[in-house]
Amino acid sequence: TQVKDETSDDCKATIVIEHLIQASDVSHTMQHWHIYKSWNQKFFMECYRAFKTGRADSDPSLNWYKGEIGFFDFYVIPLAKKLDSCGVFGVSSQEYLSYATSNREEWARKGQKIVQQYLAKYEEMNNQ
Repeated sequence: TQVKDETSDDCKATIVIEHLIQASDVSHTMQHWHIYKSWNQKFFMECYRAFKTGRADSDPSLNWYKGEIGFFDFYVIPLAKKLDSCGVFGVSSQEYLSYATSNREEWARKGQKIVQQYLAKYEEMNNQ
């Protein structure tokens, strides 16, 4: 029946739009490693600066490495799979999933050292 089909189509469209909004917020995680790392560093510096200036209660460097792995495992990669299954990006959605998976693997290998580099860069920038 036509009304039922339209309602179903509206629900599907709403779900796709929700996925797109979520993806736009974390799109750096589904792009090339250097893009992910650049935006990750910017966000880390923002959070760490907030901690150092008393605007945040906890030191983000203590959990940044593990937090990123969890973020990939429980949010980014499942979202990339949803984008792939809804098909709105065609073959590009497989690329997003591939980048997300690759960035997660790269972070698992290098992330602890990278967090230390972020800290050193912060200290260098702030002469502390």
